[in-house]
Order: sequence, then C-alpha cells, then structure tokens
Amino acid sequence: MKIDEADGNTIRIKERFDFRTNAFKNRIWYRGEADELHQLYKQVEDPLCSFWNASPSVGREIRKIHTGLPGEIIDTLTGIIARDLNDIELEDAQQRDLWDDIEDENNLSEVLEKAIREILIVGDGAFKVSLDGEVSDYPIIEFFPGDRVKFVRKRGRIREVDFHTDFSEESHSFTLVEKYGYGYVRYELLRDGNPANLDMAKATAGLVDVAFDDSFMMAVPYIWRQSEKWDGRGKSLLDGKIDAFDSLDEAYSQWIHAMRESRPMKYIPEDVIPRDEKSGTLLAPNPFDTQFVSIPMMMGETSKNEIGVIQPEFLADRYDTTYKTALDMALQGIISPSTLGIDVKKLDNAESQREKEKTTLYTRGAIIQTLTPALQKLVEVALCSYYTANQMPLQEVSCSITFGEYANPSFEAVVETMSNPNTPMSIEAKVDEMWGSTKDEEWKAEEIRRIKEQIGVVSEEEPALAQQIGF
Repeated sequence: MKIDEADGNTIRIKERFDFRTNAFKNRIWYRGEADELHQLYKQVEDPLCSFWNASPSVGREIRKIHTGLPGEIIDTLTGIIARDLNDIELEDAQQRDLWDDIEDENNLSEVLEKAIREILIVGDGAFKVSLDGEVSDYPIIEFFPGDRVKFVRKRGRIREVDFHTDFSEESHSFTLVEKYGYGYVRYELLRDGNPANLDMAKATAGLVDVAFDDSFMMAVPYIWRQSEKWDGRGKSLLDGKIDAFDSLDEAYSQWIHAMRESRPMKYIPEDVIPRDEKSGTLLAPNPFDTQFVSIPMMMGETSKNEIGVIQPEFLADRYDTTYKTALDMALQGIISPSTLGIDVKKLDNAESQREKEKTTLYTRGAIIQTLTPALQKLVEVALCSYYTANQMPLQEVSCSITFGEYANPSFEAVVETMSNPNTPMSIEAKVDEMWGSTKDEEWKAEEIRRIKEQIGVVSEEEPALAQQIGF
C-alpha cells in the first residue's frame, strides 16, 4: 500500500485594513452616527455585502438606523473602571505629596478616562510625559491612542515609542514625530510626507533633542490584550464584533421599517380628496402620517363611495425575537445586558444581580489587570521626570494601586447573611467582613465584645493558682 502525500497549497488572504485604518473604522462605530457609517462603507469594498454597505433597489429604500450600542458599551465600561480607582498610594511621604501635586496639575482622572476609552476603541496607546516650564512646573501627562503611536521593539521588548502629531501651516501638512526612548527624546518633522528641518514650521522651531539618565523612558505603553492580526499591537474591544453590530442595526432597522409599512392605508374616492384652491388639482398626502390611495369614483348602482381603511398585520413578536438574538450575539463575551440597563427585573435580589454582571466583571478584571502596572509605571516615570527636570538624583519609587469592588451585594444583604447563625464564620470574621477598612481595629474589638454580650457569651480571665487555693 502507498499513501501519496498532499501537495503543498498556497493560501493568500488579503487584509482589508491596516492597523490605523482599522482604528479609524472602530472610531466611526464608536461615534455612532448613521450618516458617517453610511459614508464609510460606501468607500470600502465589501464583498460580503454588509447592511451598511448594501444598496436597496430603487423604490424599496429603507431607513438605516444605528442603535449606538458600541458607544454605549465602551462608555459604560470606561465609567465603571475610572470611577472604581480608589487610591494611588506611595510608601515615601515626600513622594506621596509630590505625586498629589502632579495628579492635581494634570487632572489625572480625565487623562485616565480618556486612556481607557481609547484602548477599548483602538486597542493600545501610550502615556507621554513631557516637560514644559512655560506650561507647568510639574511633568505634563498626556495619552496618545494607538493610531498616533508606533512601538519600536528590540527582541520583543519596547525600547522606543514614537508619537505622531499632525498639523497644518501655510497650506502645508506637517507631522511631528517625537521619539521617546531610554535616556533620550528626539524630534523629526515631515512636511507633506517628506523629511524636513524643524525650523520649517513655527510650532517646532524651538524643539531640540534631549538626553537624560538612560534608566527610564518618559513614555509608558499601554496594551490591554494582544492582537492576532498585527504583531505587537493591541486588540480593540470592537474587533471581531463588527458583523454582530451590523446585524443588530439591520434587525432594528427592519423592525422600524415594518412598523412604518404596517400603518393603516386609506382608500379615498377622488371626489372626496381635498383639492388645491387655485389649481384644483388633488392634494398630495403627507408621506409620514396621512398616506392614502385615491380610487376612481364608483358609478355602479350598488357601489358606495366610502373611505376604506386597511392595516397590514405587524408581526412584532417575530421582529422582537430577531432583535434579541442579534443583541445577545453583539454583547456576548463583552458585557452583561443588565450593566446596560437591559432586562433588569426590579424583584431580583442582590445575588441574582451579581450573577447577571459576571461577564462585565470578567471584562473589567482583564482591563484592570493591565491598567494597574501601567499606572504604577506612569507614577514612577512622572516622578523621575520631575527629579530630572530639577537636577535631583533619581529615587526608587514604590506605589500600589487599589480599585474598588464592582456589583457587590448591598449592605442589607451582607447584614442578613452575617446575622444568620448558620453562616460558618466566627464572630470576629463576620465583623471584619462587614466593616472591612471602614472601621479601625479598636472599634471592631469593641463591637465583637458587644455582640458576644448580646448573645450571652461572656469572657472572664482565668483565675491564678493562688486564688484557687485561697491565698
């Protein structure tokens, strides 16, 4: 017997977008404007004929509606994570005071909110720390999304971050490239796509390269999950879900179109249709609310010139089922429906609500897992930049980032659970679980004593041996 080996096959797949174009497409979906989506897909070749790319036949046009779900998902997750940042704690008191000043000067909460939103839309980005005495005495923290950032790697590790800024002067387009590496910041200028001297633009005329201690880089990359398409780049929250969002828009648009088509239609004899006072012609119906069809006047003996009303059947249940299926596919693996306020029953208890939030918890945890080390590195870089600007020796920076809990049971539910005598926990453990860090240890100890007295548990000191024998 002989087995012939398979011939080697060559398979070629052409990508429709590069990283920056894909980021632009995701940004259009996030913006949520139906007109912008229509323009985007009319300029993009789509062999699969998606809903936003399809062109209906003449006379059968429908209104294309965008639900705005991608933007709602990203804004909701951004708000959940940004609000849950409890504290950035530094061990050294002087560093703590310095960081508080830097944080207030840069309004870090807004910078952080922008960073989270951008990495969900684009997939990655980087914090840029710069020094400008004319603007602030402290380091300036900015966040650049991934479509304005290029990572330069060496043996798989990021050794340089290039920030791109586009601007125009005197009918020329310029691109400033700021190269942030370990121990240096270098500037390059492109004029109409060609290398140019920094003096050729007013905005860059005073820029000079900077060198400093090569132990740190004044840029902090932030990648929350790796992309399978572009090596070394991040993956957007919307990647892999665009078709699902497209189908959801189609289902909802078809639903609204069917509802509009099912409006009652009036059949009116011509002699009762209003006419124009000047020309005597029949008045055209309003296309939105007074549609009717004119019919010739009946001349038969048994005919009646009556106004007939016919209303097509509207299968709302079927459209509702289709819409819910498309919605489930769009949210699957990203966020729980209850997080967006979808199908949340008022009678659900705290445990049931928490179960509904599990998908949101997983996504939130994945983002925080990568955000925490990025923030720790940002604090270190900002302080080192301040020391460098003021010609001070660099110091070791140690900080911790804490985030609050999300979808915790209500306090009433915790009290009910802890007060249950069948709960397998000691009184000390119950008190600590209920109050956590909101009460100090002395207060907790006093509370434990009071609870034990209430239930009849009294602790007494064991008598000494001399007391037992009567001495």
